Amino acid sequence: MKAIVLGAGKGKRLDSESHGMPKVMRNALGKPLLFYVIENLDFCDEIIIVVGYKKDVVINGAGPGYTYVDQLEMKGTGHAAAVTEDALSGYRGPVLITFGDMPLFMKSTYRQMFEMHRNEKADCTNLTCVYGTDEELPHYGRIIRDKNGMFLAVREHRDCSEEERKIRETNVGVMVCNVPDMYRYLNMLDCNNSQGEYYLTELPGIMRRSGLKVVMNTIHDTEQAIGANTPEELERIENVLKKRGGMIK
Repeated sequence: MKAIVLGAGKGKRLDSESHGMPKVMRNALGKPLLFYVIENLDFCDEIIIVVGYKKDVVINGAGPGYTYVDQLEMKGTGHAAAVTEDALSGYRGPVLITFGDMPLFMKSTYRQMFEMHRNEKADCTNLTCVYGTDEELPHYGRIIRDKNGMFLAVREHRDCSEEERKIRETNVGVMVCNVPDMYRYLNMLDCNNSQGEYYLTELPGIMRRSGLKVVMNTIHDTEQAIGANTPEELERIENVLKKRGGMIK
C-alpha cells in the first residue's frame, strides 16, 4: 500500500506567505498540519509527498523516509496527483491520495479506504462525508446519485442547482485508485473552469463514465473533513485536536 500526500500549495487564504511557510507546515497545537497526516499513514509501504511552494521547508521539516515529488507548476490537485507517475513507475497496486492540509482524518479511516477498495475490487474508492440536518454544509462538492443510489458524479458547489446544494453527502477528495491505470484517467482531466486548474475531484466521475467500478466510502464524523483553508478553519482544527488530546488515530 502506498499513499500520495498533496502538499504543494501556498495557502493564500490562510495567509501562510506572511508566515514564511507553505500551508501544510502551518502549526496546529505546535505541530505542522502535514505531520498529523503522515503519522496516520505510517502503515503504508511508501508515502509520496508532492511539494512546490517553499519545498525545502517541507523536505527539511518532514525529513528522510519519504519520496518527494516537485510540482513545478501550480495547476491544481489533479495535476499534483499526475506528477507522481514517474515516482510510482513499476508499481502495480492501490494508492491513496490525500491532502497535507487536512490533518483530522483518522488512521482507521485511511485503513478502511484500502479495505473497502480491496473487498469491492474497485477501480476507485472515493471518500464522502454526510452532514446532519443540524450541521452547516461546507462549500464542498456534492455526491450525485441516481434513483437507485448509484454514484453518478461529483458536482462542485458552485455548479450545483439549488436542489443539489441541499444534498448532505459531500465529496471529501480523498480516494484510493489503482496504479498505473489511474494515470490514464488523470490525463483525461481538463482545465476548462474558472480557475484554469485540473481538479482531482473530477477523477471518480471520469472513471465511472469510462465503465470502471467506482464506490463510495462514507463517513459521518464531519470533524474529520475540516480543511485548513482559513484562519477560522485552522482554529477549528486546533479545537478538535484539543478535544482529542492532540492525537489522531
